[in-house]
Amino acid sequence: MAVKGVLLDIDGTLVDSNDAHAHAYVQAFAEHGYEVEFDQVRHLIGMGGDQLIPRIVPSLSGEEGEGKEIADRRKELIIEKFGSDLEPTQGSRELIEKLKQSGYELVISSSATSEELSVLLKAAHVDDLLDMDLATTSSDAEKSKPEPDLIEATLEKGQLEPNEAIMLGDTPYDIQAANAAGVSVIAFRSGGFSDEELANAIGIYDSPADLLAHFDQSPLASRN
Repeated sequence: MAVKGVLLDIDGTLVDSNDAHAHAYVQAFAEHGYEVEFDQVRHLIGMGGDQLIPRIVPSLSGEEGEGKEIADRRKELIIEKFGSDLEPTQGSRELIEKLKQSGYELVISSSATSEELSVLLKAAHVDDLLDMDLATTSSDAEKSKPEPDLIEATLEKGQLEPNEAIMLGDTPYDIQAANAAGVSVIAFRSGGFSDEELANAIGIYDSPADLLAHFDQSPLASRN
């Protein structure tokens, strides 16, 4: 069956934000008295807070109590402090334009909150190209990546079957979540993960610009 839609992760995929999220977590943890190293958090970016926080401090829940306060503070820091300095990944806007021209339905699949997503899409310079009505956020799934809930919600919002979609992502958690939902992933190295960690993707590219440069030889060309 031909691929009809592309599911879009945003953080690390269309906007260079993974380091910023890690720094925001470090600060949020510190404000609650937890000394957490940047490298401890950085490798877990791509998970939602419900998954990440108990991995850092097992006694905390990311969904209630102090853990939820840390998650909420991290969101505030992205919106109020770090968001203004974010830059698009190389070629993000041009790739979205190409996907639209190619006739793909584009559905956002992000673990961010809706408030964060607005900031991220503007930072990626794609807010005028993507429909927020076709976006799934943290509120649309009971569990975030690497669980498949968000991907399944994205498919439902886009009225797509798993074999009618390809996801663009940048972390092993994107790949794990999408594969569990039956969706293949094209991965970008822009998220800071190694090819070995991204090995279950059907294609690995440096950035959106790299995929665009090789579009005619990519899975998006052969499956369209």
